[in-house]
Parts: sequence; structure tokens; C-alpha cells
Amino acid sequence: MMEAHGSPRPGPQAPAATKTSDFDYYLPPERIAQTPAEPRDSSRLLVLPRDGGPLQHRRFAEMGDYLREGDLLVGNDSRVIPARLRGRKAGNGGRAEVLLLRRLEPGLWEGLVRPGRRLPVGTIVDIMSSPGCPEAVPLSIEVVGREEGGVRRLRLSSEEGLEEVGEVPLPPYVHTPLADRERYQTVYASAPGSVAAPTAGLHFTPRLMGEMEGRGVRLAFVTLHVGLDSFKPVESEDPALHPIHREWVEVRPETAAAVSEARAEGRRVLAVGTTTVRALEQASLASPGDRVLAAYSGWADLFIRPGYAFRAVDGLVTNFHLPRSTLLMLVCAFARRERALAAYNEAIRAGYRFYSFGDAMLVV
Repeated sequence: MMEAHGSPRPGPQAPAATKTSDFDYYLPPERIAQTPAEPRDSSRLLVLPRDGGPLQHRRFAEMGDYLREGDLLVGNDSRVIPARLRGRKAGNGGRAEVLLLRRLEPGLWEGLVRPGRRLPVGTIVDIMSSPGCPEAVPLSIEVVGREEGGVRRLRLSSEEGLEEVGEVPLPPYVHTPLADRERYQTVYASAPGSVAAPTAGLHFTPRLMGEMEGRGVRLAFVTLHVGLDSFKPVESEDPALHPIHREWVEVRPETAAAVSEARAEGRRVLAVGTTTVRALEQASLASPGDRVLAAYSGWADLFIRPGYAFRAVDGLVTNFHLPRSTLLMLVCAFARRERALAAYNEAIRAGYRFYSFGDAMLVV
């Protein structure tokens, strides 16, 4: 089992008196994007000034107009793995499906299985090749344990064939098959481990990133492996009772140094996506003494909601998130709840596309 380097001190969390229903809104189903924008940076961008200025409607390709020389833009370089595996039970040949959720150690994962009741501990599933993989890849998965919420512990015979036999799992609200599974990856994805994309980064292109660097904007990256818990609504009316699930984070020394230097010099740090915010803030809380940020490798279980005092982030690039979700609560903590929800209502009125393949918002 991987262990964190350092133990986070209690965070500056003093949540406002809010209920889960305070983060609800109605989204017409036709506003849920089913396919990604082409090209990536042609998506729309709603600009929300933190100082209370008016909303602005732009295109993502124009985001550089809101950045300054010396700004530090930090993205999440986690790569989505083909975590959906289809196979047959060893012995009787019954169909089975496995969804890998979280890598605990080499060869040992947490995941979901279907049909759950027919796959008890001790069951072995022989994985079949995916439609795009004509040659069989020997891979079997054994159910070795049960956890809360229907989660299973799974032992893989090998991890080498995952790319060939697995399918990229799309969010449950996306019903249109993806023609090119690279469109559910950021252009800078390099660290395999997520089962859902850090979607705010899907809008970037190499050309746009090059233009930003040409303006003096600096780029850095963290790794946070996204789990499916990101899509789960908060069911308790008291958000504090919601069990936030942990995700693996790595903030490398060079990124920690870049963030610390930017903050010390009064330059802005902009996070690309809520996953990057969680990674940076988790690392900041674990940093010793008065340091803004030190390198961190471990689990993130930080639940950011209104009342949280941000330590490392000055701006946020984000997609539009599900109602009653922890991601929307984070955005409301950063932009103020009333103002953030007003921006969501304006985006709905103006015909923006929502969720993973939808449009973006810049809070700065």
C-alpha cells in the first residue's frame, strides 16, 4: 500500500451554514454535452470575475486574454485508463464486467463488478479482448475481498494488457459512443491512473498552450488520479456527513517550488480543474511550517466547500458540474455560492453545454 509523505494538518475549514439542497439547480437534459467540441479550444468560455465584475461570454481559445505575464497555470496530467473490462467467469462461462476504480498497489485494485451477487470472493474472471483488439491478451482477475458500497478488491494476473483489452469508461450521462478515445484525454495526459478525465483540461490544445507560454504564462503539472466518486451526488442534506473518497495525488518538487515562488512574488496561480485545486490544497495543508507548498505524494481526502480558506490557488478553470456534487461545492467555495449559481443559470439561459464534454468557466 502506498503511504503519504507527511500527514496533513487540519485544514482551515469553517464551512458556512449551507445545506446540500443549496447547491441544486435544474438543467434541461439537452444541455448535457454528448460529444466533445471540435477543435478542443472552440468550446465556449464563461468568465466570472472574482471581484464582482460582469460575466463575459468568450471562446476558450481566447482565454489568454485574461492571463498575465508571470501567471502560473497548473494542470492535472493524469491519464484515463481503459478501466472497463468484459469477460467470463472461469468455470461456467457466465458473462461478467469489471470496472477498475483505484490502484492500491501493483496488481491489486479496488473496483466494481457485475453481476455483483454472482461474483463472490474467490471468483476468477477471464477477460476478453475489446472490439478494437483482434488478438487475445491473457488476463484474469480474481475477486479477493469485499468493501463498503459494493466495492471489491481485485487481483490482476497482469497489468500489461490493460490498454489492449480495456475500454475507456465514459460518464453515465454520456450516451454517445466516443469515436476517438483520445478525445477523453487531455493533450498533456502522461500518468495513467484515472477512471474519469480531469475534464477542464480537455479544452487545451498544443497551439493554445504555446501561445500562453509566448505571453509569459508559465505551465506546471500535478497528478491526481480521478475516481468515479467525482460523479456521485451528495445524498445527505448536511454536506459534512458526506463520505469524501480519497484519490491518489503527487505534487512533484518542481511544481511545489513553482507555486511557492509565484505566491511569494505576488504572481497568480491558476488551477485547471477542481482536481488540480484539491491536489494543490491538499499538498499545502501537508506542507511544514509556513511554506505555501512542499512536494507531496499520498492520498487526497480534502472536501472543499463554502467556508474553506484557499492557500495555494488564485484562479480556476473549470467545467460546469452536476447539481448537489462535491465539485460544485468546491466551485461555490471559490467563487461564492450565490455568484457561482447565478453564473450557472446564465450559462443555461445562454445555451452553454454542460458536464464532461461541455463548455468551460474561468473564475479569476
